[in-house]
Amino acid sequence: MALDLIKRCPRLAVATGAYIVPSLVVIAMCKSAFPSGSPLAFWQNWIYKCIQIPTSSTNDTCIQISGDSTTTSEDTLVYTRGELDKEPDERIKKATTIVSGVLRGIGSYLFEFLGIKKIYELKLIHVQSQELLRCILGNLKTFMSEDRRLVTDVAHQAMFQAVEEGNVEFVIEISRTIPELIRHVDHRQRSVFSYAVECRQAEIFSLVHGFVILKEEIAAITDDYGNTVLHMAGKLAPSSHLSRISGAALQMQRELQWFKEVESIMQNKLINKEYYLNGKGMTPREFFTENHKELAKDGEKWMKETAANCTFVAALIVTIMFAAAFMVPGGNDQENKLTTISHEKWFLLFIISDAISLFSSTTSVLMFLGILTSRYYEDAFLRSLPTKLIIGLSTLFFSIATMMISFCSALYVMMQGQQCILIPVILLASVPVTLFVSLQFPLLVEIFVSTFGSGMFTRKYENWLLQ
Repeated sequence: MALDLIKRCPRLAVATGAYIVPSLVVIAMCKSAFPSGSPLAFWQNWIYKCIQIPTSSTNDTCIQISGDSTTTSEDTLVYTRGELDKEPDERIKKATTIVSGVLRGIGSYLFEFLGIKKIYELKLIHVQSQELLRCILGNLKTFMSEDRRLVTDVAHQAMFQAVEEGNVEFVIEISRTIPELIRHVDHRQRSVFSYAVECRQAEIFSLVHGFVILKEEIAAITDDYGNTVLHMAGKLAPSSHLSRISGAALQMQRELQWFKEVESIMQNKLINKEYYLNGKGMTPREFFTENHKELAKDGEKWMKETAANCTFVAALIVTIMFAAAFMVPGGNDQENKLTTISHEKWFLLFIISDAISLFSSTTSVLMFLGILTSRYYEDAFLRSLPTKLIIGLSTLFFSIATMMISFCSALYVMMQGQQCILIPVILLASVPVTLFVSLQFPLLVEIFVSTFGSGMFTRKYENWLLQ
C-alpha cells in the first residue's frame, strides 16, 4: 500500500509539516524492516538466501495475465477435438486434486513447523521495504532540480536518524543517491561516522573501511567541543547498548574494542599530539579514562566476585576428588593391599576420571587466583582477564563433568545389580551440577565470542558507494 501511494503521490516522500514526519525519515527509523534489523541463525540465513521473492512489477504482470477465472468465451477458451479427447477421466482428476491438496497441506504444515513460513514473510517485508526505499530515493532525484534545499534537509535528517537506529541498508542506499550526504555534519558538527561511534553502531562505522580517503577526512573532523571521532569512542556508550552485555567487565571490554577500532583509522603518530586535544585539553585516551572510571571499578568488582565464587566451587571439587582417590570402591585385598576390582573397566574409568577432575579443578583454582591477584589496568579487560576467566570456567566445567563420571562409575561398581536404586540416585545427584552449569555456561560462551570471535566490525564493505 505504501509503495502504491508513493507511486501515485511522489511528493509524499519529502512532505513536511508541524505534525508530519517525512516518509523517508519514517523508513530510516524502521531498522526491523531491513535485513540488518532481523538477525538470523546460520541455518535460518541459509533458508533466507534460498527464498526467492518476486518484485511488485512481476506480481502486477501475473495479475494482468491471469484475468477473471469465472468468465469464459469463444475468444478465451478454444479447444480442438484432439485436446478434448485428451482430457483426463473425471475420477482421475478428482483423485489428483485430493492428493495435491494433501501434499500442499503437509508442505504447509512442514513450512510452519520448521519456521520457513516466518522466514518467507520476513524476507517479503525486507524486499518490499527496499523496493519502497528505492522508489522514494528515485523520486528524490526528480525533486532535486525543483527544490534542492528541501530534499537535502529531509535526506540529511533521515541519514542521521538511520545512523542512530543502525539502519545500514538505508545509509548505503541514500548515500548512493546523494553521495555528498556521507560528508554532512549535524548541528553539533558531528560527521556521520562520529555520530555512529557515539551511538555505538558498529555496522555503520564499518562503512568507513570502503574508502581510504574517508578515513583521512573523518580523522580531521572535530565537533563543537573539539572532540575528534576518537574522543567520541572515549565517551561512555549509551546505557541501552551496555545493558545488552552481561557483566561490567565485558562492558568494559566492549568499550575498549570500540576505542581500538576507531584508533586504527587514525594517524598513529598524531594520536597524542596537540592536534588531538579536545576543548578540555584532553587526549582521546585521557578522555576515555575519565569517562570509564566507574565502569572500570564495576568491572573489577564483577570479575573478582565471579572468580571468588568459582574458586570456592573448584576448591571443593579438588578436596572431594583428592579424598576419593584414596577411598577406592570395592575395598582392598588384605594380602597385597591392592583393590579387589583393579581389573574391571569401571574401576579404570573411576581412576582416570578422578585424576582428570582433580587436575582440571586445580588448574581452575590457579586461574581464578590469578584473576583475584591481577593488576586491573584498563587494557587488561581487553584480552588478559577474559582469557584467564575463559580458561578458569572451561577447566571448572570439565572438572565437574569428569567428577560426575567418576561418581557414576564408583556407584555402578558398588551397586551392581541394583538398577532401581542406581539410576534415581545418579539422576538426583546430577540436578545441582546441571543447574550450576546451565547458569554459568552461557557466560562462558559470551566471553569466548566477545574475546576470540570475529568481532562487531567487518571489512566486507569495499567501494560500496560506487556499487
